[in-house]
Amino acid sequence: MKRALVFVFTLLVCSMGVPEAGAQKIYHIGALVAEDQFIPAFDGFKKKMAELGHTERKNILYAFHNAKGGQDNIQKLARKLVQAKPDLIVTSSTAATVPVAKLTKGTDLPVVFLSAGNPLEFVQSYASSGNNMTGISSASLDLTAKRMELLKELAPKVKRLVSLNNPQGVNYRENLAAVREAGKKMGFAIKEVNASSRDDLGQVISTMTRKQADAILLPPDLTITKNLDVVVQHFIKEKLPVITTLVINVRRGALATYAPDYFALGQQGAALVHKILKGAKPADLPIEQPFKLTLAINLKTAKAIGLKIPREILLRADEVIGQ
Repeated sequence: MKRALVFVFTLLVCSMGVPEAGAQKIYHIGALVAEDQFIPAFDGFKKKMAELGHTERKNILYAFHNAKGGQDNIQKLARKLVQAKPDLIVTSSTAATVPVAKLTKGTDLPVVFLSAGNPLEFVQSYASSGNNMTGISSASLDLTAKRMELLKELAPKVKRLVSLNNPQGVNYRENLAAVREAGKKMGFAIKEVNASSRDDLGQVISTMTRKQADAILLPPDLTITKNLDVVVQHFIKEKLPVITTLVINVRRGALATYAPDYFALGQQGAALVHKILKGAKPADLPIEQPFKLTLAINLKTAKAIGLKIPREILLRADEVIGQ
């Protein structure tokens, strides 16, 4: 009888211990993107995470937030994310990352940015963040000269370049410095024009014609991108080429860009998150440059402004809209 009771007790203990031993940790990941244009980064992130064995609702849960371009909303959602105390936070864009960086400063809550035009806004160096953060640079500032070279190829006669800026943008000073330096090397006469709202944009661009400028350069800025329709409509009417920092803006009517693919940036960021969930420290993972860059041209816009795109450039392009 004693042996039988011991055997039954042993079976009960083993049966109770099996689920405990086999249970998987469920990771909670908060995500914040600044605007719709950054959603592809999160989509790419989730896809790659699934490929790496992190199955949604099985061993990982996401709390995704889109601030829709509102600065106040970004701050509010950043606070909400941090207060929820997830296992890790991912962000996309410098604008979305800055408040999360401030709120998590001095903590061990890992933050991975899937794209940031200026990572040095919140890390000490590309080699090591020195804090709880790591991620992928979108290289928006680094590619300024390349975009000017592209403009020169597309429209060799361009001399006067308007740099449209938002003085309230997070990367305003850094972007302006990059434009000035590249413009000087390329021999462009740069005219700096400021706008901080849709009304500002409407007013400043209404006076811009072919008499004042040969082309327009757009910054990596939420306000200007959010109101791209105002910009594109006017400059197509004036037959002026618009160079942008985002592939999505080319799809929306800008002439061209040389820029990272945000879906690919998200996938790249997932590899960093996977390492952190396996035990790596964010400070031990260097800030990465984009693995994939896209040359995008809007052929429909080119035709509308009377610009013939050289065949060799079309052959080099990764994406041609309006063929």
